[in-house]
Amino acid sequence: MSTALNLETAELPADAVEVGRITEAWGVKGWFKVLSHNADPQTLLVAKRWYVQPSERGARTFTGTAALAIRQSKMHSDVVVAWAEGIDDRNAAELLRGARIFVPRADFAPAKEDEYYWVDLIGLEVVNREGVALGQVRDLMTTGPQTVLVLAFEEEGSGKPQERMIPFVAAFVDKVELPERRITVDWQPDY
Repeated sequence: MSTALNLETAELPADAVEVGRITEAWGVKGWFKVLSHNADPQTLLVAKRWYVQPSERGARTFTGTAALAIRQSKMHSDVVVAWAEGIDDRNAAELLRGARIFVPRADFAPAKEDEYYWVDLIGLEVVNREGVALGQVRDLMTTGPQTVLVLAFEEEGSGKPQERMIPFVAAFVDKVELPERRITVDWQPDY
């Protein structure tokens, strides 16, 4: 039996953030498993509309961006499972395998005090207490017990692209100012 996806074509919102991927069908009624990109998948569980794009690898069962109206999503063991409008059997759910899931940043729950979404830190300028520019946040990475800011900057004189890493912990981070797009740290350029 052949199943075709009948997905609602949509435009990816300008503030969309990739939050997970569909891994496989779950059960026979159209549910599917989701691999969250975040240890706390709250955004996936709260958002009622997901935007999906096909996987970059493997067979493509749809093209462009589609909107999924989420009927229900919940935790099952340590994984998110979801059920969407128009996905009514296992075959349809299997056709979503590998799809990338995006949610508008506006749908994220507010961050708690002194907590930040990584996506909000990307692109911020980092300066030290003396006002010396150390670079721009290009990425963040987890190194066991702490998160590290990965900064991009150009080597003085040569203009050669460089990378600097600063632990994102209270001992080194004085202030995060999202409206000013700046992070102030206790760090020197030669560390």
